[in-house]
Amino acid sequence: MAKKISFLSLPLYVQILSGMLAGILLGMIALQLNGAAFINHWVRPWGQVFIRLLQLIAVPLVFISLIKGVTGLGDISKFSRMGIRTIVIYIMTTVVAVFWGLSMGLLVKPGNLVDQAEVGYMQESYHNVVEAQKEAAESTQQKGPLAFLEDIIPNNIVSAMADNSKMLQIIFFAVFFGIAALSLPATQVRPVLKLFESLNTIILNMVDYIIRFAPWGVLALMAGLVVDFGGNLSVFGALAIYALTVIAALFVLAFIFYPALIHFFTKKKAKNFIKALYPVQLFAFSTSSSAATLPLTLETVENKLHVSKEVSSFVLPVGTTINMDGTSCYQAIAVLFIAQVLGIELGFTQILIIMGMTVLSSIGTPAIPGGSYVILTMVLTSVGIPPEGLALILGIDRPLDMLRTAVNVTGDAAVASIIDKRIS
Repeated sequence: MAKKISFLSLPLYVQILSGMLAGILLGMIALQLNGAAFINHWVRPWGQVFIRLLQLIAVPLVFISLIKGVTGLGDISKFSRMGIRTIVIYIMTTVVAVFWGLSMGLLVKPGNLVDQAEVGYMQESYHNVVEAQKEAAESTQQKGPLAFLEDIIPNNIVSAMADNSKMLQIIFFAVFFGIAALSLPATQVRPVLKLFESLNTIILNMVDYIIRFAPWGVLALMAGLVVDFGGNLSVFGALAIYALTVIAALFVLAFIFYPALIHFFTKKKAKNFIKALYPVQLFAFSTSSSAATLPLTLETVENKLHVSKEVSSFVLPVGTTINMDGTSCYQAIAVLFIAQVLGIELGFTQILIIMGMTVLSSIGTPAIPGGSYVILTMVLTSVGIPPEGLALILGIDRPLDMLRTAVNVTGDAAVASIIDKRIS
């Protein structure tokens, strides 16, 4: 007699993929039956509940795991070696991602093929959103060249921990706390370290409960997404070449660049690396948040890629904030696309400015859905492109945001594997 297989016994990535497909089907059925109101009132809220649960756990998870990671290194010199290597490698991969994005944008020139009638429609539809992003970008640019130091260091850790977009400040405090604890005699800090060990166990148990809800949350998110774009499918057709350019560039990063790094710098099999990360990539794709995906990334990197906990608990949380390879690659293509649509010629100096601004700004991009809008507007303004051009891509940004998040977490895992190999 054949053994009965339940849905919950299937691998997590199969459950998530099933939830995505079911959500797409449900959204399409709702559009055919004029059931958009049903999706918005009775289905979409469950997706928002799922996102809120992930956001709820992100800050305590990063804070506690970073403190555990730093204090678990044993001595200051070991932290210094790992920290410097981590930041240098993250910046290097971001530079490669931006260069690759610029190359694809200049080669394909997708902006030359956009329907001008659609351009006017999108600018009108997203006028309010663009204005809000323009004001935020102008405010950021007025702060001066060293303003990033103020942004990194919080003046109130409690208020910083109340805002998921302040993840860089939380990381600073956690690392500072960990270094201070590491410099003291073990007998003095042992009770505090035991407390964080217990807190980490509790947080991971909470994460497990949330992940069990993932397939249903993903179903609700996808159904809502289909309904959102169901009445505006012409936007996808008008921007098809742009979207395909971004997708192709991101796929090269995820399935050629990172596996190559794994092959040459860790001696692991690239196919095993990609296979292990399928659930993480699908989860990141469905949530559009590196921070929300962090719990699953930690579990996968430690259990499937066999990276030590002391490395993963430090490298991965840092990566959710400063390693945005997929986002950086996308931003480079997006800036060129908007310039091409508006007929703006960019010189070599402006291309270098785009590259430098994108690399530096990627460090401050929030690891949450839509976190790159303000940064992208700032980059546009820096090279003389009207920020209103952002309206050209907002219509299809969500699917691409989902894809670039999957690339971001893949890069985090690759760097963690490299760091683990170098210090082992």
